[in-house]
Amino acid sequence: MPRLSDSMEEGTILEWLKQVGDEVALGDELVEIETDKANMAYESDVAGTLSEILVQEGETVAIGTPIARVDAGDGGGTGERTSAGPVGAGDPPPPAVAKASSGAGPPTPPPAEGAAINAPPTSPQASSRDGRTKTSPVARRIALERGVELSGLEGSGPGGRIVKVDVERAASSAGGEGGAALGPADTQSGELISSPLVGTRAAPPSPGPAAETASPADVETAKGQVTYEDPSKLQSTVARRMSESKATAPHFYLEAEVDMSRLAAARAQIKATAKEGDVVPSFNDMVVKACALALREHPRANGAYRDGRFELYSRVNVGVAVAAGDALVVPTVFDADRKSLRQIATEARGLARKVRDGQITPPELSGATFTVSNLGMFGIESFAAVINPPQAAILAVGAITERPVVRDGAMASAHLMRVNLACDHRILYGAPAAEFLARIKGLLEEPLALAL
Repeated sequence: MPRLSDSMEEGTILEWLKQVGDEVALGDELVEIETDKANMAYESDVAGTLSEILVQEGETVAIGTPIARVDAGDGGGTGERTSAGPVGAGDPPPPAVAKASSGAGPPTPPPAEGAAINAPPTSPQASSRDGRTKTSPVARRIALERGVELSGLEGSGPGGRIVKVDVERAASSAGGEGGAALGPADTQSGELISSPLVGTRAAPPSPGPAAETASPADVETAKGQVTYEDPSKLQSTVARRMSESKATAPHFYLEAEVDMSRLAAARAQIKATAKEGDVVPSFNDMVVKACALALREHPRANGAYRDGRFELYSRVNVGVAVAAGDALVVPTVFDADRKSLRQIATEARGLARKVRDGQITPPELSGATFTVSNLGMFGIESFAAVINPPQAAILAVGAITERPVVRDGAMASAHLMRVNLACDHRILYGAPAAEFLARIKGLLEEPLALAL
């Protein structure tokens, strides 16, 4: 299992795209892995025969754990390692078996190992090593939603694997017979499984006519019916990292109100003169540019507190928070201080599109030195964000609203925007943080400065 991002500690096998005994050529897609930031299909960088699968679908293992074995084309030995990269500080690099198939390649390819295990079952209904029915992730999810018991299904996929169509067919049949709702089908035993992130969920009832254990959905409490939902790998990572941030980084907050009137007028002029197909920078793109220029002038804000030292970075990479379903993803605009507004706008739109289409890659989600989080499009005028560790700060941006102001003793209207800077007090102190935020405010209130 490779390290695909600086925050990744483990990965989950979603689907093996090759089965034991299949011939594997260089560049063949081998396996899909869920990381803490994205799902990635991997291509083999060795040729031969997939002789053993060491980690089954749905299983989660730590970085560096062997996940498969590909024997050389001559039938003897294991396909040799063809590339290498650092796995982590102090970790020996494992043998490589695959590489990323999209975007800029991750720093380390996935591993292969020559260790042998028992061959997988060859019965018509494929099972994993712990006895659970071998099922695709999509089929497992649909089975949980529709209350289909997987153990009684015949899989039509490769090696008897249960796929989506098998579950849908069973659900339709059960619906016609008034099928009963069943408990989760992916628990590992008859015991309760507890997690600090998802609470406790009941395992499925033991097989047999005498088993009448109610599923969690059947339990009535004072709060009504109780259902349970496992978080995705991304949601689990967000929960862990945000908890770590609030527990370890002493947050303090600075607020400011920015007069966006001149910037709003400048953007309207850009929009009016733009040709068809031209990208018009959004207000958020302008905030990203202003932050990038200010970060270049305030190195501590572009750094991190790590292991008792200040880390200061030479590149200014701004992360832009994007809502992705029911999770939050932060793709990175690299070297934002050196890019024009139009370049930032084009890149930010492309990254947001990839996030929503599920095509974002781990390299595009790594390397940010500062983060901008904007909820203004939801009508939120002001909020405080949680620092994305190990960064020194995050800027929360609210909506632009037209409000009355006093100018030169007379009433006037202005387009105002509230911003909130959350700072890690271990590296960014009050006065320097205030100067940093004041510089962002000044840049936004003077549109010409953003073009320089």
